[in-house]
Amino acid sequence: MPRQARLDAPGALHHVIIKGIEGRKIVNNDQDREEFISRLGNIATETGTSIYAWALMNNHAHILMHSGPSGLSRFVKRLLTGYAIYYNRQHRRHGRLFQDRYKSIVCEEKPYFKELARYIHLNPLRAKLVDSLAGLDRYRWCGHSVLMGRIRKGWQDRDYLLKRFGATEREAKKAYRQFVKNGIDQGRRPDLTGGGLIRSKGGWSEVKTMRRSGVREKSDERILGSGKFVKKLIQQSAKFKKRRFSPGESLKRALLLIDKICKKEGISVEALKRGNRQHEVSKVRSKLAEKFVKELGLSLIETGHLLGVSGSAISVTLRRLDEKNRDR
Repeated sequence: MPRQARLDAPGALHHVIIKGIEGRKIVNNDQDREEFISRLGNIATETGTSIYAWALMNNHAHILMHSGPSGLSRFVKRLLTGYAIYYNRQHRRHGRLFQDRYKSIVCEEKPYFKELARYIHLNPLRAKLVDSLAGLDRYRWCGHSVLMGRIRKGWQDRDYLLKRFGATEREAKKAYRQFVKNGIDQGRRPDLTGGGLIRSKGGWSEVKTMRRSGVREKSDERILGSGKFVKKLIQQSAKFKKRRFSPGESLKRALLLIDKICKKEGISVEALKRGNRQHEVSKVRSKLAEKFVKELGLSLIETGHLLGVSGSAISVTLRRLDEKNRDR
């Protein structure tokens, strides 16, 4: 049976699993690990991708992330292609480094966010790369050490996760660490590494009970979540695909939007393109940035060039807008 097309809706929560081809190593030493993690962070910043949990293992990697405005595929493609070129040169090898298709499961946030972060961050302990939770606290190649404040990674959004555990950082870190500790004895969690009805409902017995009572719920092997969430996500993904334009058409529409919205809001196009930071100009810039990236598919750098600011400034703007929308 042919595989379904990957779901790719900006802002969706993804559990991404990247594996070496035929189970082979994707890192040989700490230099490789540093290269992979640096690329991960740089590309996340450039594409407005929010990363909450990650673990780099010897032959695979896990990432928990909200995809950026341009979606998941571009982000992962840049990461894997660039790193594979580096790795092959460094180790004088040829051919593919990663499996043809990385695995990505779109996850419903409320029931799964904390569980997924814990599952991902316990990977090095389960694989015996560290021998204790104290060792994991200091382990450089996993996002847990960043949450504990032992390692600094400015691109990892630690606040977004920690605020779910407490009002102050000290309180949140203590509660988060206890949560991780409580999960050690759970072992492997196949229910968190895929989608579909059985995983989403918590097991086959739950599905049988549901069916005996006559309940039918929409499900999808690419999604971990309720029937309502599955339906909404598939609709969003379809809309995202329809919105894509050719590069030339996107640029043409962007220039027309600048003229139209500046005229409507009573500000000059010159002030916008000069990077003017007055409140009204910044408001229009934020509005246009969201449209350019999410609706027209322009990159952060292209959008920044059109609006008189840097690509990283556009990334910060879009992240704030996404956080504001999620908190509503």
